[in-house]
Amino acid sequence: MKFIDEAFIEVSAGKGGNGVASFRREKFIPKGGPDGGDGGRGGSIFVVADRNINTLIDYRYARIHRAKNGESGRGSDCYGKSADDIVLRMPVGTVITDEDTGETLTDLTHDRQKVLLAKGGQGGLGNLHFKSSTNRAPRQCTLGEPGEHRRLKLELKVLADVGLLGMPNAGKSTLIRAVSAARPKVADYPFTTLQPNLGVVRVDHDRSFVVADIPGLIAGAAEGAGLGHQFLKHLARTRLLLHVVDLAPLDPDAHPVAEAQAIVAELRKYDASLYDKPRWLVLNKTDMVPAQALPRIREDFLREFGWSGPCFLISALTGVGCTELTYAVMEYLEAHRATPSPDPSAEGGQPATGDASGV
Repeated sequence: MKFIDEAFIEVSAGKGGNGVASFRREKFIPKGGPDGGDGGRGGSIFVVADRNINTLIDYRYARIHRAKNGESGRGSDCYGKSADDIVLRMPVGTVITDEDTGETLTDLTHDRQKVLLAKGGQGGLGNLHFKSSTNRAPRQCTLGEPGEHRRLKLELKVLADVGLLGMPNAGKSTLIRAVSAARPKVADYPFTTLQPNLGVVRVDHDRSFVVADIPGLIAGAAEGAGLGHQFLKHLARTRLLLHVVDLAPLDPDAHPVAEAQAIVAELRKYDASLYDKPRWLVLNKTDMVPAQALPRIREDFLREFGWSGPCFLISALTGVGCTELTYAVMEYLEAHRATPSPDPSAEGGQPATGDASGV
């Protein structure tokens, strides 16, 4: 199934049915009085979060959703029937915004969350309601209210605890395959990943976290170059970012420090709050570097990059260092479980501190 994480739709709730002015007319009953019923309520439109759905593809093609109108009232005290409501099912993590006002209507953060998008109009009143001791034959009735109409923007932001970012071919997909049951495509050419991938990392029987892999970033991504900028929003909900760096790039002219600096620059240009998130450095592909040279390479990299936060040396291909990394991530997430959505400004733009002994 094609992955769609953005869509635009229109929702129109139903109009309420009209009230009616009617009088009782029966043989041998000369003073029947008013008996006009009320109109029925128009159908409303709701949205429900469904964890079994992971894309907005249904709303890429079905863009207009209209609820039916309520029935009008009738004589003999008959009330009009209310219209059925419409329920739209969307993935957990969908943010719904009013396209005209820019107001965020809801953020579907948990399964079965139900929110009203467009309210159906109330039915009109029949003349039955207007009778009184001084108005025995009321001819008043009211019309049904119109239903709400909205143009909405749907934006899916996947729910993950940890996000992977880095240059194309840095080994992010290989890493998520190594630590979880996810099986994204892996190949020896850039831009293998074309859509976000989620994997559940089980550290112990009852301890796990979700990691998200997005397409690689390149220089100029904030201005639209490459694919990664389209999916950076999926890292917005994560609590920790793992910056994966390729220590042995395919291009002999590429420099790992320069590539890492380019990623950080693009992150800052795209979204300051994303740049301020806690971020760890993961130096990958150690299997392609002589073992005796690793300590020196690590030290030179950190000095040139100007990094003092957590740093891990791993080989996603062979699995070396991956276990230590996942346990460190799990400990960090458990320590910060009380604040699942930390204020980025509280970090002061500095990388999170912690144990960097995973090397």
